[in-house]
Amino acid sequence: MKKRTAQISRKTAETDISLKLNLDGDGDLSKINTGIGFLDHMLTLFSRHSGIELELTCIGDTCVDDHHSTEDIGIALGQAVRGALADKKGICRYADIILPMDEALIMCAVDISGRGGLYFDVPFLTEKIGTFDAELVEEFMQAFAVNAGITLHMRKIAGRNSHHTAEGCFKALGRTMRQAVSFDPRFSGKVPSTKGML
Repeated sequence: MKKRTAQISRKTAETDISLKLNLDGDGDLSKINTGIGFLDHMLTLFSRHSGIELELTCIGDTCVDDHHSTEDIGIALGQAVRGALADKKGICRYADIILPMDEALIMCAVDISGRGGLYFDVPFLTEKIGTFDAELVEEFMQAFAVNAGITLHMRKIAGRNSHHTAEGCFKALGRTMRQAVSFDPRFSGKVPSTKGML
């Protein structure tokens, strides 16, 4: 089986990102250094639960805030996933989960549709998670979904603790991506669409 990997280098006036990705890993070999401790934690969770191995470094203007780095990492990760999926033949395409993280409960559904879009209803009860702006969870998900060409729905069913809510979002995304990018042996070599392409 051909390795499903991708490499992205993205440099702007605000961030310098290097990313290597293997869709078919197990997360053990991931090395993540975004310059933002909370985002490192979230992406480590994503990698572990998706099995998508990441080698990721970002040098960003965190002296301003974490916005540019968070958004641009979402862009780079989305581009890498899209590149690694190539023609998408044989993949499951769809996946969903309702994932508990202590008192938080997150619904996540994905469709590797080729039409990127985020439909996000996850209110946070605090503006900050440590020093991280809670609203940046949505910024990351938006950048990832659009650039990966994935339709992503995410809802908070329950949750009081903002850290648990964010953690539930990244774990749920990881679990759904793990299933959606997996191969369905009944449809080996076929694009999972009546159009013949995604």
